[in-house]
Amino acid sequence: MMEEEELEFVEELEAVLQLTPEVQLAIEQVFPSQDPLDRADFNAVEYINTLFPTEQSLANIDEVVNKIRLKIRRLDDNIRTVVRGQTNVGQDGRQALEEAQKAIQQLFGKIKDIKDKAEKSEQMVKEITRDIKQLDHAKRHLTTSITTLNHLHMLAGGVDSLEAMTRRRQYGEVANLLQGVMNVLEHFHKYMGIPQIRQLSERVKAAQTELGQQILADFEEAFPSQGTKRPGGPSNVLRDACLVANILDPRIKQEIIKKFIKQHLSEYLVLFQENQDVAWLDKIDRRYAWIKRQLVDYEEKYGRMFPREWYMTERIAVEFCHVTRTELAKIMRTRAKEIEVKLLLFAIQRTTNFEGFLAKRFSGCTLTDGNVKKLESPPSSTNPFLEDDTAAEMEELTVEKDLDQPKKPKPPDNPFHGIVSKCFEPHLYVYIESQDKNLGELIDRFVTDFKAQGLPKPNTDEGGAVLPSCADLFVYYKKCMVQCSQLSTGEPMIALTTIFQKYLREYAWKILSGNLPKTTTSSGGLTISSLLKEKEGSEVAKFTVEELCLICSILSTAEYCLATTQQLEEKLKEKVDVSLTERINLTGEMDTFSTVISSSIQLLVQDLDAACDPALTAMSKMQWQNVEHVGDQSPYVTSVILHIKQNVPIIRDNLASTRKYFTQFCIKFANSFIPKFITHLFKCKPISMVGAEQLLLDTHSLKMVLLDLPSIGSQVVRKAPASYTKIVVKGMTRAEMILKVVMAPHEPPVVFVDNYIKLLTDCNTETFQKILDMKGLKRSEQSSMLELFRQRLPTPPSGPEGSSSLSLMAPTPEQESSRIRKLEKLIKKRL
Repeated sequence: MMEEEELEFVEELEAVLQLTPEVQLAIEQVFPSQDPLDRADFNAVEYINTLFPTEQSLANIDEVVNKIRLKIRRLDDNIRTVVRGQTNVGQDGRQALEEAQKAIQQLFGKIKDIKDKAEKSEQMVKEITRDIKQLDHAKRHLTTSITTLNHLHMLAGGVDSLEAMTRRRQYGEVANLLQGVMNVLEHFHKYMGIPQIRQLSERVKAAQTELGQQILADFEEAFPSQGTKRPGGPSNVLRDACLVANILDPRIKQEIIKKFIKQHLSEYLVLFQENQDVAWLDKIDRRYAWIKRQLVDYEEKYGRMFPREWYMTERIAVEFCHVTRTELAKIMRTRAKEIEVKLLLFAIQRTTNFEGFLAKRFSGCTLTDGNVKKLESPPSSTNPFLEDDTAAEMEELTVEKDLDQPKKPKPPDNPFHGIVSKCFEPHLYVYIESQDKNLGELIDRFVTDFKAQGLPKPNTDEGGAVLPSCADLFVYYKKCMVQCSQLSTGEPMIALTTIFQKYLREYAWKILSGNLPKTTTSSGGLTISSLLKEKEGSEVAKFTVEELCLICSILSTAEYCLATTQQLEEKLKEKVDVSLTERINLTGEMDTFSTVISSSIQLLVQDLDAACDPALTAMSKMQWQNVEHVGDQSPYVTSVILHIKQNVPIIRDNLASTRKYFTQFCIKFANSFIPKFITHLFKCKPISMVGAEQLLLDTHSLKMVLLDLPSIGSQVVRKAPASYTKIVVKGMTRAEMILKVVMAPHEPPVVFVDNYIKLLTDCNTETFQKILDMKGLKRSEQSSMLELFRQRLPTPPSGPEGSSSLSLMAPTPEQESSRIRKLEKLIKKRL
């Protein structure tokens, strides 16, 4: 009964002491402990089993009980101490709170006293400064009144003096006085409601109006619209009148300038009327000579009359340019049929020279045309389009020998560019048509010269070099582009670009593609005996050495054209207006030259490939089942190597400047020759074991030759490109694997099929069929082999275990091992 009561007490105690997980976690953070008794999930049974794991451990039960009782006693003491210590906490807390409240009340009283004293101090300061503020306001008002009265006195006296001086035309004194009166009048804008002030303002405006009319009348009298200029030159009165006009309404100044320039250019309109002989383009120099004389005359007579900031000399020149552009446009529309290229270029060249003269003398600050073109300076380059024109080039390539062409492009910072020459733009179609005709004649001359020169000579530096006509064409393009950009950067440049595109295509077709040698197919058959009797120096290639040099030369020329056309496009976009750059696109022409390059490489590959065809045909027709011993390399290998040594050094030397295209040739030849070799290899059937060994030796020889192909016959040995080496190794290794499969015994069939899958990794049934044909198996044996092959394909060995089991299932026979070792020794001996 006692034990049951104790158990019930323990259960009730556990129910009372059951804490939430959050509280338990907080207790563990505050009082961390490793004692099992402090854990929330404490289990008494597990704890006792820990203390007494075995029956023998029950011997010290009394010692364990004493320790637990001691621990309980200590806990009781600690609890008792804590409970006693908390009895006086509540009373101490209440006493501390009362003391804090008393301190807050005392602090609040002190703050209130300080605030009252601050308010009293502020009131005292206001009373002290009240009188001072009144004095300050009185002083400010008095000063303003005195200043206003002084300004009013000055304004009234100034207006009276201004009216008197205006009547006496004392413009020098008026210029200084008028500015002062206007400055004083600005102070009275807020007093315009006062009648007297408004009256004075109206008198000032009336004086300004009278001055403007009077000055205009004086200038009209001095420089009448009809008749000659007043003798004796300008007077001091007019010079002072210009100073007054600077202060008046800007329209007065503009009217004076307009009338003076109109009167100054009236003689020009009479001398160069449309019906006059000197008005035509062939005498355009006289127009510019006339204005130069007039500018010198103006500086001598009227240079000091007008203020410097009016830029009268520049304004006269600019107005002359506008009038000249209008007059030239009118006369060219009337006599458009009489305009010739030589005459047009002469007029444009003289006009651009005059615009350059204006740019050197004037700043262009009076120009109202905001579309002045600012070009960036061209970058330096070896390309002809990016070089500065030299005098020698211009003399050599200028079609119109008797014209003085500008030696350099127009300076990019010329604000006067196009101010007169813009009128020639509608008639530049004459120039474009002329360039079209000249380029057509140039292409025809290139064709004639090429036919006259014939094929490049072998063993000379001529073969493989860029055709001279290519450089001539692009230098002429450059001259036309620079010349046209001086004339216009608008639609004519687009038209010229179209002409460039036309003749780039014609050059690619007529000069490059049109002169590539044509491939011819031989109708005569080739026998094995003829191949075996072929001498080492015999010629089998379809192209002669001269034709190979020509193909390489055309390829190099096409590469040069491709790169230069791209730079031509960039330069044209720099020269043309920004809004027209999208219309310049030479991608089609660059693609044309790329096609020429591809065609040239393909011709070189086909030529060497065709030269090797008879040897491969002879290989496939040999009786490989009758080969009795493995000897040196076969005659067909020697023939292939001979043709490679004949063609490749020639091609490499002629493509020395374009190494990347020589690499492309090697890669394309490898991609063409190796599959063809494997195809002919399948035709060699049946093959004996010795025949397969001989073929393996031949294949290895060809592989080494192909790996050495880029540097074959060269004194400088270079490592072949990695991309090319990868293709050769992959292709020829496949050929070697085919022969190794042929050499392997076909018994047992499972081992043979697994070896085939392992070596070739080819799931094609046709390839497996060809291997069986090469081994010379009967149809019945082939059928069973094919069936087994199809069965093995769906479940190929996968993973390391499958591969290891496959290797265990395919042991190499001793006979095959000895033959392979013998073959390796023979190959090492040859190397």
